Amino acid sequence: MEEKKSWQKAWKKFRRNPLSVAGLVVILLSLCLGIFAYLVVPDNSTNANRMIVEIGGKSPGFRQQFLLVPKENPGPETGFLTEIVSGKNTVVQYIPIIGYARGKNGIHYRKYIDEGVWEEQFIAAGKQGKIPQIKEETFWLGTDKYGRDILSRLLVGIRVSLSVGFIAVAISLTLGVLIGMLAGYFGGKTDEWLVWFMNVVWSIPTLLLVFAITLVLGKGFWQVFLAVGLTMWVNVARMVRGQVMAVKEMEYVEAARALGFSDLRIMFRHILPNIAGPIIVLAAANFASAIVLEAGLSFLGVGVQAPQPSWGLMIRENFNFIITNQPFLALVPGIAIMVLVLAFNLVGNGLKEAFNTRS
Repeated sequence: MEEKKSWQKAWKKFRRNPLSVAGLVVILLSLCLGIFAYLVVPDNSTNANRMIVEIGGKSPGFRQQFLLVPKENPGPETGFLTEIVSGKNTVVQYIPIIGYARGKNGIHYRKYIDEGVWEEQFIAAGKQGKIPQIKEETFWLGTDKYGRDILSRLLVGIRVSLSVGFIAVAISLTLGVLIGMLAGYFGGKTDEWLVWFMNVVWSIPTLLLVFAITLVLGKGFWQVFLAVGLTMWVNVARMVRGQVMAVKEMEYVEAARALGFSDLRIMFRHILPNIAGPIIVLAAANFASAIVLEAGLSFLGVGVQAPQPSWGLMIRENFNFIITNQPFLALVPGIAIMVLVLAFNLVGNGLKEAFNTRS
């Protein structure tokens, strides 16, 4: 009951901090957009990877008409759950046009090739006299050099950042809490050996360690999760060790020992709940660090691989445009990273005050 009251008190303190609440709202909104990205994005193809090279590098707010021509071998229809997870199988080809005229036997149109350049073409009606549809789309954040919708790739890319954060934090908390708990609780030789191991890992530069892990595991989506997670557990272990050493001689721990409880139960049923506040604060900070680290790895080419959208990969693909008249191609994903990292840092600061945790 006392523990429940302490959590309620912490939540009340957290709610009084408007910046932390705003950060939490941003995180929850990002989580919803990440889960249901393919249901809200303009380009719901797999990885939002619909390439239309004729409209590459267009500015935000660009509008374009398209002729939707059915593909010869469209493949199976995509189910609702499959669409949520991996996007929709595209059954039509998008042809950019700047004018058209419908006829009984088909449609005459001007295929857009470049600014001021087009080609007159005709497409006959399909089976049962069906004429291809005409659709106009607005690219609110413009298109990249391959003609892909930046807004769609930005929203689908949220999944990578949040997934890396969740899994990296889960790995770092699992290893860090376990090793830190053992070192702080048992002390002696156990503490000496574990602290030595932590110092060895701590002395290796994070980026170098990530490169080594990626070299062993290979490049890819899941490899990034493991690489980032396996480099972030040391600070968790050091903090947990210090907290356990501070509380293991307190009265409630002595009482648990006197009642004959096992060491495992004392560590994880009595000590761990009482040091959960600092762990949660550190988890929020690690989440932000994981997002930045994943973006850096993808920018360097050892993280998420194309065509899967990642904010770091989007910056890598378009950073050359910063010195041209299209800097937004790289600035948009950079601003997205900044906003999400700032949100986690604000939440971390709010949790720190709520749990009255010293830095």
